[in-house]
Amino acid sequence: MKTLYPITLILSLSFFVSSFNTTENDLVSSKKTATAAPVYNSDSDNVDALSNDFFKRYSDLKKYKSDVMSLYKNRALGTIWFDEEDINEFGSVLYEKAKKTNDLVIPYQKEIDDLFSTSATKLSKTDADMLLSSLYIAYAKKSNSDTKKKVSYDAMLKDFLNYSTIEEATASTNTADVADIKVAYDQYYKLQDVLKKYKKIDRSNKWKAIVPEETPYKDLRPDAVSNTIAQVRTRLYLLGDLKHDSKSDVYDRELMDAVMKYKVRNGFKPNYILAEEHIKEMNVPIADKMETLKLNMERCRAISAQIAASDEYVLVNVPSYELIYVKNGKVQMTSSVFVGAPLTKTTIFNGEIDRIVFSPYWTVPQSIVNNELKGKIAENKNYLAEKNMEIVNGQVRQKPGPDNSLGLVKFMFPNPDDIYMHDTPSKTLFDFEKRTFSHGCINVKMAKELAVAMLKDYPEWTPAKIDKAMEGKTENSFKLAKKVPIYITYFTSVVNENGEIGFFQDVYEKDNELNKALSPQTEIVAN
Repeated sequence: MKTLYPITLILSLSFFVSSFNTTENDLVSSKKTATAAPVYNSDSDNVDALSNDFFKRYSDLKKYKSDVMSLYKNRALGTIWFDEEDINEFGSVLYEKAKKTNDLVIPYQKEIDDLFSTSATKLSKTDADMLLSSLYIAYAKKSNSDTKKKVSYDAMLKDFLNYSTIEEATASTNTADVADIKVAYDQYYKLQDVLKKYKKIDRSNKWKAIVPEETPYKDLRPDAVSNTIAQVRTRLYLLGDLKHDSKSDVYDRELMDAVMKYKVRNGFKPNYILAEEHIKEMNVPIADKMETLKLNMERCRAISAQIAASDEYVLVNVPSYELIYVKNGKVQMTSSVFVGAPLTKTTIFNGEIDRIVFSPYWTVPQSIVNNELKGKIAENKNYLAEKNMEIVNGQVRQKPGPDNSLGLVKFMFPNPDDIYMHDTPSKTLFDFEKRTFSHGCINVKMAKELAVAMLKDYPEWTPAKIDKAMEGKTENSFKLAKKVPIYITYFTSVVNENGEIGFFQDVYEKDNELNKALSPQTEIVAN
């Protein structure tokens, strides 16, 4: 398994069912160019007049005029940094990168800062877009001051808009190499739509912190009466879980349904209890939510092109503790999982399932023997026998059976970390909201159902045969004629098939890692 990646492939990720037939040109032009409102009328005299007017009013930008106008000429004179009425994520990325660039003098800094302020008076879309284009040129010139490579600003901008960050667009010395990385998955645009919604909420100034009435906080249950309930109601209305805000402080049936919807989409245990942790989650600043959305949009750009061609695959998303099995472009089943603890993280990578093993032996990793079993064996000489274990060729292994740590079936996919998916006898662990319990392997709640679904194309594997193979008596390994891709991913925000956003705990703190990785560290090339 590779451990070193280009900047936006730091986390080798894939994602689940969507429309994978969209081409790169469709994705970029239909979302970014075709829908963009013209900055100028196509009449050349009008273009000259309006551009002269802009650079007259913003005279400190005159030195960038030629470069700025070249960007628009090749984009049908459409806006570059806007989606409808909102600055798009590319504009936000540019702004953040420019602010972090040492010794970069940003002309009209206040006006540009105001574009990203929720309270300042906004400029016209034309002026705002031109200001950001001028910022882009200033940033590019500064970043490129020490390089001799010549690439036009327009060509560089095309890559930037295709691949989100200026660093990614110029990480390769060959523009054609960059073009090989495709956005093949529309989860990106689903997240983008949610980001637009959250921006509007932010601008409305209606996102207020929920201040619990009770001190210390006590769980709120149906029929409770509290000012906290009224605040929760307003929050769920803003988020779309409630159709209207009655302002009622009574925990009624309407709010119960909204709380359940909120909990399910965010991976909480599905009940009506409003615990302190739920209030804390609702109080995460909306700015933080928007940053999470942007990071996961970035992850979509690292999607494996292989998944676009796969008619069958298994996907496991670690932060949501969920597995899905897709076949013929449709979700066949979903299952809860639990994954590696923070000290024994589940590896994020892609592989291929090549075997299903029923009633498996478990060969205990030597690290577990050294760190856990030796002490227990020293305390109890019958420990191995009591756990149905034996020593074979110097290795400890657990015999097949219902109490085997791998359960009654495992799914093998070769990888250097020797992790795999398997059943488990510890079914009660699936009742927890945070499920990081394993030594790295993926424990599947509905492991038998997954095996049945994957073996439907193998007529010899009848339900009766599968039941017999899972009696826990004799190991039975079956090699799949067609390997099934598996994608182990890390998305902390996901838009489901109903268009509902879910935010999940950053259990391995990979959001912070990705955010740091996206800080400026490569040069831009330009003329």
